[in-house]
Amino acid sequence: MTANTDIRVSIIEDDETIREGYAYLIARTPGFQVVSTYTSVEQALKKIASDGPDVLLLDVELPGISGVDALPKLKKLMPGLHILILTVYEQDLLIYRALGNGASGYLTKDTSPEKLTAALREVMDGGGPMSAQIARLVIRSFQRAEESPLTRRETEVLEQIATGKSRKRIADELFVDLETVKSHIKNIYHKLDVHSREDAIKAARDNKFI
Repeated sequence: MTANTDIRVSIIEDDETIREGYAYLIARTPGFQVVSTYTSVEQALKKIASDGPDVLLLDVELPGISGVDALPKLKKLMPGLHILILTVYEQDLLIYRALGNGASGYLTKDTSPEKLTAALREVMDGGGPMSAQIARLVIRSFQRAEESPLTRRETEVLEQIATGKSRKRIADELFVDLETVKSHIKNIYHKLDVHSREDAIKAARDNKFI
């Protein structure tokens, strides 16, 4: 593979050690070229189009605009760009938001160097690489009971509750007001015939609603 046909990679990652580690690993692998690295989405949006990457490795937890929220902006700027999410998080809702926003794949940061470069090649071939942990979460979601009394939004709220998030944080992450979240929780309790968050989580998991 010549330099002209190398897979061009950009990286957005605020942790310097991780960012430089990825850049070093990818740059020394035949068939790849690291064209740019950035510490934030805001910084990348100013220049990344001129870098012309084929694939972007995008961290989820970033200062300012998060990786998940950056996806639509990056796809609008570069419609043909393949974006691989790299994260330490294995949250159902986060995964679905990322994939729904245009991510081509979703890998955890403990992915081995060999699998990371294989994923870069796979996404260029039209694949949707996922680490084993992420794939299990996605499969589990398809195995949920089809007869759940909860709406999709109520399920999202309950999944957030199950991770220990406060009502305010849930409201912020779902882009709704606090009263809406409280209303969803009230409906969840009513539908599951419970009176506490612990009982709601237990009932939902026992019945495979989440």
